[in-house]
Amino acid sequence: MGSRAAQQRQEARQLAARLSAEGVRNVALTWVDNAGIARVKTVPAERLAAAAERGVGMSPVFDVFTSDDAITASDHLGGPDGDLRLFPDLDRVTTLAAQPGWAWAPADRYDQLGLPHPACQRQFARRMTERAATAGLELRMGFETEWVVARAPAGHQAATGADEVLDYPCAGPAYGMTRVVELSDYLRDVTEALSVQGIDVLQLHPEYAPGQFEVTTAPGDPVRAADDVVLVRETIRAVSVRHGLRASFAPSVVAGAVGNGCHLHLGLYRDGTSLHRSPDAPWGLAPDAAAFLGGVLGALPALLAVGCPSPASYLRLQPSQWAGVYQCWGVENREAALRLITGAPDDPDGGHAEIKTFDAAANPYLAVGAVIAAGLHGIESGDRLPEPQTGDPGVLGVRERARRGIVRLPATVTEAADRLEKSAPLFEAMGEVLHGAVLAVRRAEEAHFAGSEDDEIAAATRWRW
Repeated sequence: MGSRAAQQRQEARQLAARLSAEGVRNVALTWVDNAGIARVKTVPAERLAAAAERGVGMSPVFDVFTSDDAITASDHLGGPDGDLRLFPDLDRVTTLAAQPGWAWAPADRYDQLGLPHPACQRQFARRMTERAATAGLELRMGFETEWVVARAPAGHQAATGADEVLDYPCAGPAYGMTRVVELSDYLRDVTEALSVQGIDVLQLHPEYAPGQFEVTTAPGDPVRAADDVVLVRETIRAVSVRHGLRASFAPSVVAGAVGNGCHLHLGLYRDGTSLHRSPDAPWGLAPDAAAFLGGVLGALPALLAVGCPSPASYLRLQPSQWAGVYQCWGVENREAALRLITGAPDDPDGGHAEIKTFDAAANPYLAVGAVIAAGLHGIESGDRLPEPQTGDPGVLGVRERARRGIVRLPATVTEAADRLEKSAPLFEAMGEVLHGAVLAVRRAEEAHFAGSEDDEIAAATRWRW
C-alpha cells in the first residue's frame, strides 16, 4: 500500500511539473451536483501533487444545492457540518485549449477517513460499471450535446427575466449550411479545442432551434463518457466566451420552442462482441441486450427524475418534437423514448440504443449509473421488450395509444420523483444517502417554481447550464 502511495505521489509530481512546463498555472477540479451544475475548486498547478495525496476540502452540503444555488436538506445531508475531500483523477487531467494557463480534472469525493462519500455520483457510476463487468457485460456510452448560442450582452452584463431577447449570431435555417458559413470560425475553434483535448468528435451540425448546434463525441466506458460530456460543455462555453458569445445547454432556452437535449447512446458487449449483432434474434438483439433495454424502458418513468431533473426539462418534453415523451421504443424511430439504432449491416459496432428523453440538466454520472442499474435489473428479472412502435405516438388518439399499451411519461418533476422514490432497484443501486439527496433536490426545485409561468421557468434556468 505504501509503495503504491509513493508511486502516486511521484506520478502527481511529474504531472504537475509537465503542466507547469506547458504554461498551466491552475487546475480546475470539478464535480457535478444533483441539480446538474458543474461545481469547482481550483488549485495552483504546483499544488496538484498535494491535492492528489490529501485531497481538497469541500462541504457535503453541495449534494443538496439546487440549480438556483439555494440549499435544501435530506435526511442525511444539509447544514454547515462535515467535510469531504476532493481527489482529482490524474488519468483525466487535461490542459484546456480554450482557457490558456488552465487544466481540468474530474474529482472523486471521500470523507476525511478516506472512505468513499456515499453520495459521490462519479463513484456511483463506477460501481455500476463494475457491477456490469461482474455480470460479463461491457457498456460503451456517449452523449450528444446540444446548445444554443447567442451574443453576449455588451460589457458582459447578462440580461435576465422573461423579457430577455436573445441576439442570435446566425440567421440560417435549421440544419442549414448557412449557419456553418455564418459561424465557421467559431465552430472550427470548438472542434479544434475538443480535438486538442483528446475528445474524438464524430460530427457537428446545426440543429432545429434558432442558434442551436449539436456535437456528438465517440463512445467510451460510462465514467469516461460522463467525464467527456462535462469537458465538452465547458470547452464549448469557453470557446463561446472568446468569441463574444454565450452558450446555453438548458433544456428550455425559450419556452414553447424546441429545447436542448443530451441524448445518451449505449451499446452492450460481451467478450468484445456486440450484443446488438445477433443475426438470428429479433431486432438483432442478443437475449441479455433485449432484457437490459427492457429494464431501461420499464424504468424510464423513474429515470426521468435523473435524466430530466429540472422543471425546465418538462417544457422540452413535448409530443411530436423528437423528445421521446411516450414510454415506448422503436427501430430508428426518433419519436420513441428508446430508439434502437441498427447501423450499417457490415459495421460490427454500428448497433446500439439511444435514450431520447435526457437533457443537460442531468448529472451525467447519475444518468449513466442509473441506466446501468435499470438495465441490469432488467436482465436479472428477465424483462422483455414489447413490440416496437412505428410513427409518432403523439398523433394517435388516446384510445389507440391505450390499445397499443403506450403511456405518457411523467409530465412534471414531481411525477418523476414519485416514481424514483418508489423504485426499489434504483434505491438499492444508489443507496439511501444518494437516493435521498436526489429526491430532496427534485422536491425543492419543483416547490421553487410552483406557480411560475413557462417563460419564467425558461428565463430563470436559461444560463444555469
